[in-house]
Amino acid sequence: MKSKHPAFPARLVAAALAGSAVFAVAGAHPAAAQGRLEAQYEASLAGIAVGKGAWNIEIGEDSYAASAIGGTSGILKTIANGSGDGEAQGRIINGALVPANYKASTTTAKKSETIHITLANGNVKEFGIDPVPLVDADRVPVTEAHRQGIIDPMSAWLMPVGGNGDPVRPEACQRTLPVFDGRGRFDLALSFKRMERVRAERGYAGPVVVCSVRYQPISGHRPTRAAVKYLMAQRDIEVALAPVAGTRVLVPFRVSVPTALGPAVLEATEFITGPQIARPAPPTTNAKTF
Repeated sequence: MKSKHPAFPARLVAAALAGSAVFAVAGAHPAAAQGRLEAQYEASLAGIAVGKGAWNIEIGEDSYAASAIGGTSGILKTIANGSGDGEAQGRIINGALVPANYKASTTTAKKSETIHITLANGNVKEFGIDPVPLVDADRVPVTEAHRQGIIDPMSAWLMPVGGNGDPVRPEACQRTLPVFDGRGRFDLALSFKRMERVRAERGYAGPVVVCSVRYQPISGHRPTRAAVKYLMAQRDIEVALAPVAGTRVLVPFRVSVPTALGPAVLEATEFITGPQIARPAPPTTNAKTF
């Protein structure tokens, strides 16, 4: 199957690194304790490096924040340059993540776009896209009901696991996630696939739980678009989840999406996590600069 949208891989990479791809995964399940993550990711297409990104997460006793930035690199940058950044904040109430704000910006050779969403108790209070996109008559309408009981794409990358014991377990995959990204609503149906062990170049080395992901568009999409049909038909989309130390939150260590050009993979090269991440001490006021 040949893609009719040659820029699609570039847009996928930029969106994924900004935390706004359709493969965001999470659920409002009990979170725990405090922890931080500083991670670096590399994106590849058919084994060729096409993008890099960074992701920072802080989980406190009653709040959380996440931010990401990334862009295309290597040969893809010369033919379809793209970049993106995103951030989200929310509260932790009764052990559950409750998103409050989300913002993501993406830039490609053809356009730049910023999306923002304000939420309350899982419902969209306000959202917008700048610049305002043209209305496509063939898009499935987004109703008010489609903006209720959802999670934003950035918060969605956080996956708290309830219960006791090791959170890296098959049960972490058993959920369906309702995501609203500012343009449309879709569900991600996760199911357990296998257990693995991974090792980042720097940081985490240990078990991950690999989930199969099914993309189920609800509204805001164009049903006749080739990329939408292709993603709906896929049975080999995977996300490998690793833990944030000091919490019961799992986050993606690797995301793999089959494409017509070969597998698109976003994988951590650095995954540094813990209750506290050591940082260099700030310079003293009488320090000399050379």
